Amino acid sequence: MKENYCLQAALVCLGMLCHSQAFATDRRSHLRPSFHGHHEKGKEGQVLQRSKRGWVWNQFFVIEEYTGPDPVLVGRLHSDIDSGDGNIKYILSGEGAGTIFVIDDKSGNIHATKTLDREERAQYTLMAQAVDRDTNRPLEPPSEFIVKVQDINDNPPEFLHETYHANVPERSNVGTSVIQVTASDADDPTYGNSAKLVYSILEGQPYFSVEAQTGIIRTALPNMDREAKEEYHVVIQAKDMGGHMGGLSGTTKVTITLTDVNDNPPKFPQSVYQMSVSEAAVPGEEVGRVKAKDPDIGENGLVTYNIVDGDGAELFEITTDYETQEGVVKLKKPVDFETKRAYSLKVEAANVHIDPKFISNGPFKDTVTVKIAVEDADEPPMFLAPSYIHEVQENAAPGTVVGRVHAKDPDAANSPIRYSIDRHTDLDRFFTINPEDGFIKTTKPLDREETAWLNISVFAAEIHNRHQEAKVPVAIRVLDVNDNAPKFAAPYEGFICESDQTKPHSNQPIVTISADDKDDTANGPRFIFSLPPEIIHNPNFTVRDNRDNTAGVYARRGGFSRQKQDLYLLPIVISDGGIPPMSSTNTLTIKVCGCDVNGALLSCNAEAYILNAGLSTGALIAILACIVILLVIVVLFVTLRRQKKEPLIVFEEEDVRENIITYDDEGGGEEDTEAFDIATLQNPDGINGFIPRKDIKPEYQYMPRPGLRPAPNSVDVDDFINTRIQEADNDPTAPPYDSIQIYGYEGRGSVAGSLSSLESATTDSDLDYDYLQNWGPRFKKLADLYGSKDTFDDDS
Repeated sequence: MKENYCLQAALVCLGMLCHSQAFATDRRSHLRPSFHGHHEKGKEGQVLQRSKRGWVWNQFFVIEEYTGPDPVLVGRLHSDIDSGDGNIKYILSGEGAGTIFVIDDKSGNIHATKTLDREERAQYTLMAQAVDRDTNRPLEPPSEFIVKVQDINDNPPEFLHETYHANVPERSNVGTSVIQVTASDADDPTYGNSAKLVYSILEGQPYFSVEAQTGIIRTALPNMDREAKEEYHVVIQAKDMGGHMGGLSGTTKVTITLTDVNDNPPKFPQSVYQMSVSEAAVPGEEVGRVKAKDPDIGENGLVTYNIVDGDGAELFEITTDYETQEGVVKLKKPVDFETKRAYSLKVEAANVHIDPKFISNGPFKDTVTVKIAVEDADEPPMFLAPSYIHEVQENAAPGTVVGRVHAKDPDAANSPIRYSIDRHTDLDRFFTINPEDGFIKTTKPLDREETAWLNISVFAAEIHNRHQEAKVPVAIRVLDVNDNAPKFAAPYEGFICESDQTKPHSNQPIVTISADDKDDTANGPRFIFSLPPEIIHNPNFTVRDNRDNTAGVYARRGGFSRQKQDLYLLPIVISDGGIPPMSSTNTLTIKVCGCDVNGALLSCNAEAYILNAGLSTGALIAILACIVILLVIVVLFVTLRRQKKEPLIVFEEEDVRENIITYDDEGGGEEDTEAFDIATLQNPDGINGFIPRKDIKPEYQYMPRPGLRPAPNSVDVDDFINTRIQEADNDPTAPPYDSIQIYGYEGRGSVAGSLSSLESATTDSDLDYDYLQNWGPRFKKLADLYGSKDTFDDDS
């Protein structure tokens, strides 16, 4: 630091000295004649004109980063007409005038009041003026000049990136370019050596070097091996001042990775691999894996495997698993333990991509021996064919043989086989199979038009081991028999124009028809069209066979009329080409229609033609109007019936009772007024004059009708009943009660006692009922029944 300060002070002094010399030189060299001249007399009396020096200024210099105690003197402005008496005033304007640069208006000295940074701004443009101090009249023309900021070495070099990443192939030659690093210096490159950079390597030797002037990093050692060391860290320094003492420096880190080249062949870690496979294994099943190691990576480490020799080359194959770089040995064909029990293979591993530069390193391949042992297994039965195709005629009788499947046990034991049909493939149970010999038969007639092919599956299993099972597909083709007659291909309908002419309509067919047959083509076309024999000489229509499986229907005459007959049904016989042939009779509908002069159809409605002759349009409109009026009346009637309100008074017919229903409580006698109120025997609806309404919520208490007094709690039963009957008879609003419903309480202390027969039914009573004779004629019946005990006993 001390040396830097001393160097900086020396540079400042040197700059000021250079500035002063430049200022003096510049001041002397840039004066030009002034516009203000004066005359002088020569020796001979002649008037001589002398040009004054002007005051044109080009540029001044000021050193950057000056930190002295006093403002830096940039330069001085002076006019030749300035006699030093202070009458001239110097004015400074332009960039930084008054803030960065100030001028003494008397002496013209310019000072920099702030520290300047060339990297922030390299120069300032200013304007100098000399004016009369009193009148401000310009004494010199304005002069523009530049103040340049002189550079010092105050910025260290900086790299474009803090870190760099580069790759170079392994085993590259010495001097191979890896990457170029670049640094920049903010100092002035045109002044001194402040921005002259030199590169050097601080870390990474002896593997790499760097060019001092360009910053290019190159390899410095031959045969660098990625498998030994893959990544290197290099530190590069950039130093200004041409690398001399006192210069500033900056560093960056470079990570260099060696990329792989194929310089290593694959190598098996062992010479023999042992594997085994079961004879029950199916082709494509994996037997084992081998792997050759290659230290290279990427495509340089890719290895492919091949079988180059061995007695099992026809039965086994090898593929490459590129994810694991392994050779997968698979079964290519089935093996049989009883035939051969061991096989040998010679497997070769080779690189996929070979670099010619390193071909001298040796063959990039290796071989290994693979021995495979065959293991015995209980194998399932094997069908003699992978699939079967059989044929059977449709409509064949049940029990017809379709064909046979055959399987055998490949094991030495040769176990017996049993056959069965997979019923999931024969849901309708069309077929059955003999479990011992494999013959397939039908169980019901088949219809080719419904299903032309039937696919079933047949199982074959060992009798002694049902788990050992094989399955084979069986396709059964149903052969066609001519069992379907041809029919119209579409619901045809013909139209003919009515006409008064007697000649046929035209030579054009009324309609062209074709046929369709569900049978196979051998039992279908060619179709033959004709009229039935009984109408072969039909006077109205005829059929012409076009001999291309179509036929045309023609009219034999003209003069068809809708009034006579508007519809004709023409039977047509269609025969197919089967052996024996089949035929069917189809009916063609032909309508007689009205047509215009060009023969275009207008109407085929016979009813409309007839109505025009019987009813006029006005009559039809009148009939329709009457129907509409009747419908309106019916709708109104139904609407009124729905809006009619139901009666407000409820007449419950179910309240009419014709028998005494309940004897539920006798009470405690005439003096008992606490257990039950005798007023409960009264009819609340009748005594209060209240008849419930459906639109009013009933209340819990009702006011008594005026004019009727409530019955007392203790009354004579006879009087009470008479009173209630009289009230019911005279009350027009009371429901029609035909009998008294309840005898609830008789009161306590009655001489009659209880009228209930509940206890008398189960026990013999010793009571004397002779007092019933004194109750009057209304109780005569009871007195006769219970009044004389002796009489009752005698009668019994």
